[in-house]
Amino acid sequence: MAKRTADPQSSSPRPMAAMGRGPISGSFEKPKNFKGTMNKLLSYLKPHWFSMIIVLIFTVASTVFAIASPKILGNATNEIVNDYINITAYDAVMKNLPAGVKIPAGTTAEVFINKMPEPMRSKIPADKLDQIKNLDLSVKPTYHFDDVAVIMGWLIALYLASALFSYIEGWIMASVSQKITYRMRRELSQKINRLPLSYFDKNTYGEVLSKITNDVDTISSTLNQSLSQMLTSVIMLIGILGMMLSISWILTIVAVVILPISFGLIMFITKRSQKEFVRQQKELGELNGHIEEMYSGHIVMKAYNGEGSSLKKFNTINERLESSAWKSQFYSGLIFPIMNFIGNLGYVGVSIVGGWLAINGRLQIGDIQAFIQYVQQFNQPIAQTANIANVLQSTAAAAERVFEFLGETEETKDTGEIEMPAKIRGEVEFHNVVFGYDKEKPVIKDLSLKIEPGHRVAIVGPTGAGKTTMVNLLMRFYEVDGGSITIDGIDIRNLPRPAVRRLFGMVLQDTWLFNGTIKQNIKYGNAGASNAELHQAAENAHVDHFVKSLPHGYDMELNEEASNISQGEKQLLTIARAMLSHTPMLILDEATSSVDTRTEVLIQKAMDNLMKDKTSFVIAHRLSTIRDADLIIVMNDGHVVENGTHKQLLAKKGFYADLYNSQFASAE
Repeated sequence: MAKRTADPQSSSPRPMAAMGRGPISGSFEKPKNFKGTMNKLLSYLKPHWFSMIIVLIFTVASTVFAIASPKILGNATNEIVNDYINITAYDAVMKNLPAGVKIPAGTTAEVFINKMPEPMRSKIPADKLDQIKNLDLSVKPTYHFDDVAVIMGWLIALYLASALFSYIEGWIMASVSQKITYRMRRELSQKINRLPLSYFDKNTYGEVLSKITNDVDTISSTLNQSLSQMLTSVIMLIGILGMMLSISWILTIVAVVILPISFGLIMFITKRSQKEFVRQQKELGELNGHIEEMYSGHIVMKAYNGEGSSLKKFNTINERLESSAWKSQFYSGLIFPIMNFIGNLGYVGVSIVGGWLAINGRLQIGDIQAFIQYVQQFNQPIAQTANIANVLQSTAAAAERVFEFLGETEETKDTGEIEMPAKIRGEVEFHNVVFGYDKEKPVIKDLSLKIEPGHRVAIVGPTGAGKTTMVNLLMRFYEVDGGSITIDGIDIRNLPRPAVRRLFGMVLQDTWLFNGTIKQNIKYGNAGASNAELHQAAENAHVDHFVKSLPHGYDMELNEEASNISQGEKQLLTIARAMLSHTPMLILDEATSSVDTRTEVLIQKAMDNLMKDKTSFVIAHRLSTIRDADLIIVMNDGHVVENGTHKQLLAKKGFYADLYNSQFASAE
């Protein structure tokens, strides 16, 4: 399969800017159909509607409590300031009263002063008198710390309630997002098993893996964080704006008038930074691809003295990456300082206008304090909303790729309803079979062939002749475009695919072993096999002698890619696995290609016992391994050009004889 390079993509959304800080621009991929994709994504939330209602209620409650807190804190400040004003005004008034004047209980300052003669009244500071005109002059005012304590108690209770509701909302949302993630990954896993092999001919395994891991993680992160943050931001914007208007519409205009300036500058910078972030991701993908390519093939690279050219290419890409990364970080780094600067201008305006309103008695100090807090909070949801917009674009793109994968054309529905006979003889017949991976370019062309039960059939021919394609069709990895294939007279399309595949044991040129013990790998095709059967198969495959020399023997864990055993030993294990499966038919695709000549001779003897009374298909380029085959099928350009035994084909002095002589003429 040709190696394809996937387009570099951001594997996960950029982190949310905490409390409105940090850059809000970043690299994201735009979806083709944002609305349609988001509607599909929201459909995954429908089974969790009750939980989402609870999340909504708790989010609203948490946000409302958080919004109310500055106003209550301002009231506490007003209480202390008012007490201070009353005390200082009382002292100023009492200092100007004649000595020995008695003030009846319950007499307000306004009533008492109005009864005084004009000469005495003129000595009282008018502004101080106005501040305490409703106070009882017979009692000196004091600080009402009890009232402040009550206010602070309510404030702490609101903070705790807000934090508690936020925690519960986050816990529920995390549970919902993980359930949706689980459902998506389960659907993706099930989808993989329903896809035809032709899909993987056109798409790399890395692309499929990226959808199951990176794209689903992106969706999960957004569901877990961004949805609740988006809801919180909207409620905060509306609530804070309402609280600001309730304090002073004049200050609200001063605070809001700077927003267009802030948005204009952010858009100006974002347009430039976005281009650089895209360049950065592209250069990073190219750099990673070059590094992976060089290190995976470092032996060949060193053998051809390619270090210099490799380093030169690396430096070229790295310089471009440095340029784009520096520019992207520079531009995005400007956003917070600019927002901070503009925000400070807003604070200056609020402080000046608020001070003027306070001097004129139209506003209290605690209200100005609360308003400044609201201005600070007002910037947070704006920054978060801008960031969430980017994250939602990235999430929609990820979800779109997931849904496209789930919508891929599956294998044709398995209509096979004929029950598999209890005993399979292994007679295989191809009736005028036509097949092409591209229907316009057939690989198999009108192939007709009959294979007797128990025969050992070798399939030979040049690369691209259609040898492996025959096997793929036989196991229903692909469906024929024309004609039919029968086993014991039954069209394999009338049999369930799993039933057809259970008829074959398979050993491929590319070994596949999973992380687990050697015993588990050998028993993969026959989990119910006894230890005695396992050891017998291992001995027949010449596995037993080297396994016993390994640490822990059959219980040794094979690590990633089974790199703790040799390639030849891997091949022997897959052969043992095929032996243990006890299938009536076998497929061996270059099964001994990774084994040395001495081991190959031993395995050939084991194969003779293994293939006895079984219909076996052997695909081989090394023609020495198929001399004793009952039938050799010679293919070229999708046709069977010759067939017969080894001696018969050599006697014909045709295509097979040319292939054979090209390998062994010099040796003979």
